[in-house]
Amino acid sequence: MPDPIVAALRSHESALIALRRDIHAHPETAYEEVRTAAIVAAELRALGLDVAEGIGRTGVVGTLAGTRPGQRAIGLRADMDALHIQETTGAPYASTVPGKMHACGHDGHTTMLLGAARYLAANRDFAGTVQFIFQPAEEGLAGARAMIEDGLFDRFPVDSVYGLHAMPFLPEGHFAIRPGMIMASSDSWTVRFHGTGGHGAAPQTGTDPSVPLAHFMLGLQTIVGRNLSGLDSAVISVGHVTGGLWGSPNIIPSEFVVRGTARSYTNEVRDTLERRIAALAQGLAASHECTAVVEYDRRYPPTYNHPTQTGIAADAAAETVGSGRVERNTAPLMGSEDFSYMLEEKQGAYIMLGTGGAHAVHTPLYDFNDRVILTGAAYWVRLVLRELSSA
Repeated sequence: MPDPIVAALRSHESALIALRRDIHAHPETAYEEVRTAAIVAAELRALGLDVAEGIGRTGVVGTLAGTRPGQRAIGLRADMDALHIQETTGAPYASTVPGKMHACGHDGHTTMLLGAARYLAANRDFAGTVQFIFQPAEEGLAGARAMIEDGLFDRFPVDSVYGLHAMPFLPEGHFAIRPGMIMASSDSWTVRFHGTGGHGAAPQTGTDPSVPLAHFMLGLQTIVGRNLSGLDSAVISVGHVTGGLWGSPNIIPSEFVVRGTARSYTNEVRDTLERRIAALAQGLAASHECTAVVEYDRRYPPTYNHPTQTGIAADAAAETVGSGRVERNTAPLMGSEDFSYMLEEKQGAYIMLGTGGAHAVHTPLYDFNDRVILTGAAYWVRLVLRELSSA
């Protein structure tokens, strides 16, 4: 039997698809979401919500109170920012901004949460308050932390907070969640190897930083295999290497720079990764009469789903699409998410919504699947009704 909330949302489907595609055509990257935030604020005000703008620079919060008595409050979060990628989908609503596109589904996240706000504003039979949180700068610049530091949960108190992410390759209309760690921490590291450099024909006259660099890049992969327990999970990857000039292959550069990412699920493993990357780089540099300067930047913490709220979210998803379409103990991901900052402040959970499709997020061909907009909106509604069902 079709979900009655999905059926009720059906009258809004065309408008929601048009809204999603408009946002998609006008992508705005971190802390530049001025147009998107204005659209969100206008939509919420038109529904009769109390609206605050400029939270964490470009974030928006809409507040909706139910008609039944109750003091509990729930936060629902959607991210709004796009990525620095040149779109190649060829869609009629493709990005109109060169070098920027919605390649991670945030246009869909924003639209689904606005769809839920439409339904709940017209059907306020719940006990308590919903805070609709539209967040900037998820992609690398910690918009969740910026909103928290700007007083998000002091100004808009919640007892629990929830997030949702579109997931290609997960079957369309299916949900996946797990208690505990569902996404990894995200750290960045940079190593600068310094030597004297010299003439490529006479390397013995100087010190060559390319040699410790080469050993370091290979040695990185021994950290996970030899410094961590086989029961721990971590990933170290190189993403950038520079040194020398294209036109001077006969010159040994005096500096090479290598940068990468480190992913893990616990602070203990993060400590080990940070310590061993530095020790490996500096030890190899010294053994070749060079030096190494190491920078390790702890960025997003792991995303931890609180067990009680995970169960509530899974039940809301099952009520929306059926229990057979909800994976309650999905494998954790090595991707990261700054919603983790909110889950450090408040109990809550983060769930994946399957969109199907053949293209991964963060690629030029990715596009959000409009067929799941109503599913996502209905899930948000079910979650609110479960959390705020009684005084």
